[in-house]
Amino acid sequence: MFFKQFGGKVTQDLTRQYEQSENWYNGSFQNLEETSLSTSLFEMPRIIYKQLANQEGRIPKQPLPVMPFDQEAFLAPSDTSKFIWYGHSAILLRIAGKTLLIDPMLGPDTAPIAPFATKRFSENTLDLIDDFPAIDVILLTHDHYDHLDLASIQKLKTKTKRYLVAMGVKRHLVSWGIPAALITEFDWWQVQAIEDIQITFTPTRHFSGRGLTDRSKTLWGGWVFSTQNENIWFSGDGGYGQHFKEVGRRLGPFDFAFMECGQYNEDWRPVHLFPDEAVQAALDAGAKKAMPVHWAGFPLSYQHTWQEPPIVFVNAARDQHLAYALPALGQLFDIGTQLQEQWWDKYQ
Repeated sequence: MFFKQFGGKVTQDLTRQYEQSENWYNGSFQNLEETSLSTSLFEMPRIIYKQLANQEGRIPKQPLPVMPFDQEAFLAPSDTSKFIWYGHSAILLRIAGKTLLIDPMLGPDTAPIAPFATKRFSENTLDLIDDFPAIDVILLTHDHYDHLDLASIQKLKTKTKRYLVAMGVKRHLVSWGIPAALITEFDWWQVQAIEDIQITFTPTRHFSGRGLTDRSKTLWGGWVFSTQNENIWFSGDGGYGQHFKEVGRRLGPFDFAFMECGQYNEDWRPVHLFPDEAVQAALDAGAKKAMPVHWAGFPLSYQHTWQEPPIVFVNAARDQHLAYALPALGQLFDIGTQLQEQWWDKYQ
């Protein structure tokens, strides 16, 4: 099981496929603008020390509850899309009569190959999958462990009809027993229609990899879901850059945006959004309303408390006059639902 976590290996045949992408250069996928990911061996002890030493406020003092799933309400016919957030970046969506699931990391540990576990703030979240309806599409933004989880994929396998994934991620799913015919890979800006939903893979400023030798050997990105009535954007992981304006120019404006906003620190600034940057990115892309995600799941950053991302996001959104939503874990909501209660205050 340990080695299975790494997923599929990069073969010469796969490399030749990836080389057809204009985003592959010098043996790996590249960002649209220069992005330094270098952390020297000299700096690693400092980062590891901070990660292990700075524990104050990084974990809730009690497990975060998740509202039970109401399948009848979720599947009920509606003219508007419905969403349920399960912490971090896991989101269940009901759009145009289809059930979609983004980055279903519902496992208990986001560091399955590390010597120390990085435990989830909520308990028994894999059991949530038992109550889910059939999943029409799983969408995967990239292959990091906090987004692509082996245990979750294995449990979802029997109820998932197809997979739309970042280029390169297919090899991981195939190695875990997912039929290749069910998987479609996307390069940036590629589009596919799922009946009445037009789905586009959008660029981010990030990286990928599950081991020591596969850095940036899969692509990374976000997703846009366009229907006759609504335009919804999931930003995906990634640092601030000019691509946000390009996403808005090509595909915006957006009725609702899920914005990466958590697990940031100065060492990772090129590849993760700080909360004020998340608000600016939403505005750059033309989002009318936004929600911070990538928090309330795991203590991945040493720089902030578990509650800081939404607090700073809300302050910045108010300053910039951006409407926002703050659903609780497991709460069913739609674009028009008014959700501004700071629910996390109950779980200091």
